Amino acid sequence: MSNRSGPVAGAGVGRHLLIVDDDDRIRELLKEFLAREGYRVTGAAHAAAARRLMELIEFDLVVLDVMMPGESGLELTSWVRNKAQLSRTPVLLLTARGDPADRIEGLSRGADDYMSKPFEPRELALRIDAILRRTGVKPIMPREIKLGPALFDLERLELTRDGAPMRLTEAEAQLLKTLALNAHAPVERMDLSPDTADITGRAVDVQVTRLRRKLEVDPKNPRYLQTVRGIGYMLAPD
Repeated sequence: MSNRSGPVAGAGVGRHLLIVDDDDRIRELLKEFLAREGYRVTGAAHAAAARRLMELIEFDLVVLDVMMPGESGLELTSWVRNKAQLSRTPVLLLTARGDPADRIEGLSRGADDYMSKPFEPRELALRIDAILRRTGVKPIMPREIKLGPALFDLERLELTRDGAPMRLTEAEAQLLKTLALNAHAPVERMDLSPDTADITGRAVDVQVTRLRRKLEVDPKNPRYLQTVRGIGYMLAPD
């Protein structure tokens, strides 16, 4: 995958994408590139993980690799189209096979578009944007989110509880903003850590514990800042 061309700035603000690819390198490159476009991006390494995520989270578009071990992207596309609550979710297929027959099969399964590997990230971003423009108006991101007695201002990075200001460290404020921009979707622990040297994610765990004391009525049984086992954390505002 080449990345010579620059991104289309801000094209994806407010949209949440799911990237499904068993190639860790491609999946992480796509997540990084599309995040720079303004998209909220969640990754899955195989179809089973993608199914679990789609049953929990409403995605604006799914990018699927066709050739994956186990269930293929074509089979997963058929599952999406036959699932009532997911049937209108746009799907873009990626494949190393460029034969017309493969493209026809992908589209016949219900895919909205089809791209062959290798591809330019800029072209992928433009195709995603074109699909999303056909499916409706981009949502406007809220300035504030309500978390029970607490209120978080995403622009000022200010937290209040029962109207009283709560002090946040810079790291806590950035972590809370990242979770707020991905509200109701799990965020991987390492995506929340600006310190790449912290390979354990321990610093994030400490910040989450402190934030829960400021946000939650019962920090030991969090309602708003939830742990997602095996992934990281999720913010569930009112």
